[in-house]
Amino acid sequence: MRTFATVMFADLSGSAALYESLGNERASKVVSRLTRWMGDIVVAHGGRVVKELGDGVLSVFVEASAAITAAAALQRSHQANLARWAEPLRMAVRIGIASGEVMELDGDTYGDAVNVASRLCERALANEVWVTDATAVDAGAVPQVQFRRLGAFDIRGKSESQVVYQADWRQDLPQDALTQHAGLSSLVAPIDHGAASVELAWLDDMRSFGSEETPVHIGRLPEADCFVHDPRVSRTHARIDWRQGCFTLTDVSSFGSWVRFDGSETEVRLRRDACMLHGSGQISLGTPFGADAPVLTFHVRDGDVHGA
Repeated sequence: MRTFATVMFADLSGSAALYESLGNERASKVVSRLTRWMGDIVVAHGGRVVKELGDGVLSVFVEASAAITAAAALQRSHQANLARWAEPLRMAVRIGIASGEVMELDGDTYGDAVNVASRLCERALANEVWVTDATAVDAGAVPQVQFRRLGAFDIRGKSESQVVYQADWRQDLPQDALTQHAGLSSLVAPIDHGAASVELAWLDDMRSFGSEETPVHIGRLPEADCFVHDPRVSRTHARIDWRQGCFTLTDVSSFGSWVRFDGSETEVRLRRDACMLHGSGQISLGTPFGADAPVLTFHVRDGDVHGA
C-alpha cells in the first residue's frame, strides 16, 4: 500500500567504542535497551516503529510536525540521561527526517523518503536533527524548535541537490552558544609538533600542529584543539587529518568553510566535504571571505618543526 508519510531514522553514534569498552554481550544489552527506549518515544508521539536496525530505529509518522516533535523530545531526553551515565555509555544520537510517498509491504516501509532520511542521518553530526525542506515546510511552527537552513547537499542516490534544514532543539542554550553571524576574538591551543606540520594563525596567535598529532579539531568548543570564539563558527566546525602523506581539511559545520590558496583567486567552498591543504592560504569559517570574516591562515611545512 502506498501512502504519504514522514520517515525518521534515529541512530546511536559511538556504539563501536561502547563494544570495545564493555564487550559484545554487555554492549549489546545497552544498545538494545536504548533502541527500545527510542521506539517508546516514537510511539508516545504518534509514530510507528518499523524496525530496529542494530544501533538505530526506523519509524514513520503521519504528520511531519509529530516527527519533528518526537526527534526534539528524544534528543532532549537523551541529553538529560547522558549527564547521569558513566563515560563509556555516553553515545550521541543523530537523526534524519524526510517526507514523501512510501510503500508498506509485509510490515516494512520502502520508498524515496526512507532512503533520504537514512542519508541525512548519515550526514548529521552527533546530537543533530537534519530534515528536508519539504518536511520543514510541512511541519510549520513546532514549539521549542528552530529550523536553520543548511543549504543544498548532494544526496547519494538523488540526481538533484537536496535543500536541508537543521531542526535545532536546544532551547536551553544561551544565545551566544547558537551558531550565527558576528565577530569575536579567538585563540589557537598549542599542540606537540611532528615531522610534518600545518601552522594555523589567528591575528597574532600562531601554532604548529604535527602530523602525528592529528586529527586537529577546529571549532567554538573551548576544548577544541583550535578554539575559535566566534558565533559564526560551529561548535565543531572542521578538522584536519593526516592522510596518505598530506593534510586534509574536512568541514563538519552548519554553514560551511571556504579555503583560498595563496597565488590563486579561486575559493574552494566546503559543505560537509574535504580538500587537501598544501602550501599556504586562508580558511574562512562559517561565512565567505569578507572584511570581518573569522579567517585562519595556514601554512603546510615539511621537515622538522620548531615551537612558535
